[in-house]
Amino acid sequence: MAELGGQPNRIGKNTKIKGDIVSEADFRIDGKLDGNVKTSGKVVIGLEGYIHGKVECVQADIEGNFNGELIVQDLLSLKSTAVIEGVVSVAKLAVEPGATFNASCTMRGREGKGAIEAAKTTVTNGSAKVS
Repeated sequence: MAELGGQPNRIGKNTKIKGDIVSEADFRIDGKLDGNVKTSGKVVIGLEGYIHGKVECVQADIEGNFNGELIVQDLLSLKSTAVIEGVVSVAKLAVEPGATFNASCTMRGREGKGAIEAAKTTVTNGSAKVS
């Protein structure tokens, strides 16, 4: 993870936190967070990581689990092991085959034009189902 505005931060896999986090640096969560994250950097949820709450960031890479509201200004990248539930707002979305994406999603184009709405999208083994 590149440093944006400071040292990257990490929540280890045996750590559980309740509360809100505000940072100007990148954040990696391998543990569990029940709360909100706001950063001008990148958020990474590791394979065993879990967030329940609201996340606002520039970029996000998710391998683990997320439940809540996710607002990503640029690229959201979902790895094959990712499980997403809730409400998502992104500019760009990359989904590996096998990822589970059960969320209402708003994609913002350049300058906020051309929003696309999709509800209850599930991507499994390379095929997507939108309902």
